[in-house]
Amino acid sequence: MKAVVRKRFGEPNVLEVRDVPMPKVLPGCVLIRIRAFGLNHAELYMRRGEWGDVAPISGIECAGTVETDATGRLRHGQMVVALMGGMGRSINGSYAQYTVVPATNVMPIDTTLVWDALAALPESYAVAWTCLDRNLDIQPGQRLVVRGGTSALGQAAINIAAQRGAEVIATTRQPDRAPFLRALGAAHVITAGNELVHAVGWPDAPVDAVLDLLGNSTVLDSLRTVRRGGRVCLAGFLGGTSPLVEFNPLSQMPSGVHLSFFGSFNFGTHAFPLSDVPMQAIADRVAGGAYRGRPARIFSLDEVAIAHAVMERGEMGGKGVVLL
Repeated sequence: MKAVVRKRFGEPNVLEVRDVPMPKVLPGCVLIRIRAFGLNHAELYMRRGEWGDVAPISGIECAGTVETDATGRLRHGQMVVALMGGMGRSINGSYAQYTVVPATNVMPIDTTLVWDALAALPESYAVAWTCLDRNLDIQPGQRLVVRGGTSALGQAAINIAAQRGAEVIATTRQPDRAPFLRALGAAHVITAGNELVHAVGWPDAPVDAVLDLLGNSTVLDSLRTVRRGGRVCLAGFLGGTSPLVEFNPLSQMPSGVHLSFFGSFNFGTHAFPLSDVPMQAIADRVAGGAYRGRPARIFSLDEVAIAHAVMERGEMGGKGVVLL
């Protein structure tokens, strides 16, 4: 089979298409014929060696059909999506024509969506739904800030929260993207750097919740914007992965504000079973037009290195997808 293999850690040109042996199905796993896969910022860090010794074939999500299910749960040819479960980190991932994924991280889907549209959903929408439903417990009428609204995850969160009846405040550093974010469901769009309270248009009253996709560079500021009893969920690192320096909860954590983190590597665990995520309903809402979860750009397997360069320059404009 063909796969994109990382020759070494480094720039995008370390990724090359090679012929590699077909993976063998393992106990408790599903062998998937990949039809398309989404691209993620996490894979940039893997490629550069910033996440340690990871698998040579990257990719943390995919859409495709079942070749073999060692558990007997799924039939041959059935349409599925898969995400994480070690993909791209401890096991070879989705940058290939076939991959083997733990059955706990594979979900059947019945949809008329074309492959590239379906592949745009698993990581972004599953993470967004989990953050909003589980960590932030967003309710109709609440005010939610989505920091990093133009990212694929940010767009998914705006879609879901607005449909749920929340008043969404999206932040971006690209003012020209404001009409697009409003079309997704954002009631307000703020052009902001690292400090929300000093941004033009920021509301006077504290908000109910913040989904922070920028990371450690903004999380303390996010905590300062939330009311007592409000919540902040950290679920991205668009602002880099540098740790907080000399973080002191005793003096920097506001009283009565809840802080949590979510990463998709938790899917498939006892605490976060993937079956909790309503992926079928999400796909149905995209197909029906309620969610606008479509890929921003589509690439071929030979263009993965180009796609990485586009992501690093911040020019993807949403979800990038590779169609096989």
